[in-house]
Amino acid sequence: MRHRSVEEHLRSVRPHPEDGTLWDRAPEADQVDPAVLGALLRRHGWQRRGGAAGRYGRWTPPGPGGSGISLLVPESRAFPDSDDLLGEALIALARSNTPSAREVLVGLAVPSDEIRWWRDIPTGPAGAAAWTVEEQLRAAARQMLLAAALATRARAGYYGARHRRPAAASLDHVLVGSAPGGRQLTAFVPVDTGRALAVRLHQALYATREAIDYERATGGMDAFDGAVEAGVSRELTEAVVALVRGTEGARIAVEWAPGAGVPEGCAAQAEAVEFSPGDLPVLRAAGARYLREEPAMPVRITGSVVRMRRSGPRGEGTVRMQVIAGAEVGHVRMTLDEESYRIAGHAHLVGLPVRVHGRLESRGGFRRLTGASGVVPVQVDEAERDRLMKSIQGHGESAAFFEEACSGED
Repeated sequence: MRHRSVEEHLRSVRPHPEDGTLWDRAPEADQVDPAVLGALLRRHGWQRRGGAAGRYGRWTPPGPGGSGISLLVPESRAFPDSDDLLGEALIALARSNTPSAREVLVGLAVPSDEIRWWRDIPTGPAGAAAWTVEEQLRAAARQMLLAAALATRARAGYYGARHRRPAAASLDHVLVGSAPGGRQLTAFVPVDTGRALAVRLHQALYATREAIDYERATGGMDAFDGAVEAGVSRELTEAVVALVRGTEGARIAVEWAPGAGVPEGCAAQAEAVEFSPGDLPVLRAAGARYLREEPAMPVRITGSVVRMRRSGPRGEGTVRMQVIAGAEVGHVRMTLDEESYRIAGHAHLVGLPVRVHGRLESRGGFRRLTGASGVVPVQVDEAERDRLMKSIQGHGESAAFFEEACSGED
């Protein structure tokens, strides 16, 4: 595995639309730790070029000539004029057109762990790249963040539809920056809401790299089994494949928010994890292995029947149910025998939830329940019971069944 230093720099950060007000202004000087500001400047390529030792440093932005700007940043608040210097530095950053200035302000306004992706892709005329390249980078990065978010909720080799909605919702506060040509992308993951995600991705990427190296050395895939505990899954291997495909190589690095400290069990200065096109066959094989070996799950699901279909007036039929409880998926499909189908149909007509036992199959993304049995309506409160009883009068045996269930008898 090779590790390379990074000399590319980011353009302006684009916030999540709902959260732009959180960072789109310079923080106040009294809210800024000089040590954190210095660490962020160094991270984003700024150079310290002199200054009074032990008192303040002069920082210039990356690139030839430093873009004609420099900042005086105190080393601590012990320096008498620290607030004045910090205020002037923050104003200069806010007014600067230097690409990295906004990223420094984001890190100050929203303490964040930074996740960076780099892709080595062929360049076009004048360094231009195809329109789709940036879209591919963003899509792969989001896949990777989603895989890490899934791993914070449970450990599995394959998630399918499980936990997907809450995992996707956990990405709402992540801020995004990019670089020209679709070669680099940065996600700012707020420490207070997303540190577990950043830690899980950090650990999972290293475990993936080690499992690939183990397969190359021994020919065995066993290391991918143990890597599940670190957060590796089919979803993560697919994200790495999407990132690397069509490139000469790709790298991912996680850098911790300077003011929040290093998470337990993580390296303070971890190098970027690198993947190459030669890793793709192993990653694809690992993803297929995870899909094949993730077991079906016995479940008892409560949900509302939303769709029913069968080929004739009698016999078994297919039911689609919106899950309320019992499984971390949004909907499931199942095939029911004639009696269970009839019970589900009445429940659908009166708006009553049902409970059903079965096995949630990994095939199809844990969206199908096999061996469905024991379909029963779910008990409701008295007011709802009276309304339902009136609505199902005249349904004969079915009405009696529903009345027994709603009265709480087993």
